[in-house]
Amino acid sequence: MIPTEKHPFPPFLPGNATVLFLGSFPPQPRRWSMDFYYPNFINDFWRICGLAFFGDRDHFIPPGEKRFDKAAIMEFCREKGIALYDTACEIRRLKENASDKFLEVVTPTDLPALLERIPSCRTVVTTGQKATDVLTGTFGCKEPSIGSSEPVRIGNRDLLFYRMPSTSRAYPLSLDKKTAAYRQLFNQIGLL
Repeated sequence: MIPTEKHPFPPFLPGNATVLFLGSFPPQPRRWSMDFYYPNFINDFWRICGLAFFGDRDHFIPPGEKRFDKAAIMEFCREKGIALYDTACEIRRLKENASDKFLEVVTPTDLPALLERIPSCRTVVTTGQKATDVLTGTFGCKEPSIGSSEPVRIGNRDLLFYRMPSTSRAYPLSLDKKTAAYRQLFNQIGLL
C-alpha cells in the first residue's frame, strides 16, 4: 500500500486576499528551494509573477542563488492580497516524481471552509490541469478554457474561477506566453 502524504504547508491566507491561487500539491521536499508554495526552483510561478509585476523574471531569486526568496514572496502576496493553497490536502504519489499525472487525491481541500477565512476573496485560480479537475469534480462547475473564467458557487459564495496555464516546465508553453496569460488575469482581477 502506498502511504499517504498530508499537505506540508498551512494555507497562506492574508486577511486582504481577493484571489486564491490553487495548485494541486507540493512536490517532494527534496525538490524544494524554499518551504512555501511553488517551491520547486524549476517551476515558473514566481518567475511569471516577477515578470508580470516587476519586468524581471529573477525578481524573487536572490542574486547568485538557486532558490526563491520566501520572505520577499510572502511580503508581495500580502501586499497584493494573494492567497495560496492547493486543491488536495492529502495525496498518494503513485510514482516517485513531481508529476500531477501520478498524484492520487485522497482528501480534497475543504474550499468553503478556506474561503470563510478570506471574506474579500472573489476569484479562485487553478494553475494546472489536476487542480482544475479536482475543483470541477468537487463543485460540479464548468471547466473554463485555459486563460479564461467561469462562474462557480463554493459554499455560499459566488466566485469567478480562472483556469490558467500550468507553471510547470513540463507544460509546453514558453515563459513569455505563460506570463502574457497571467498578466491578462492580473489585469482583469485588478492586481496590475
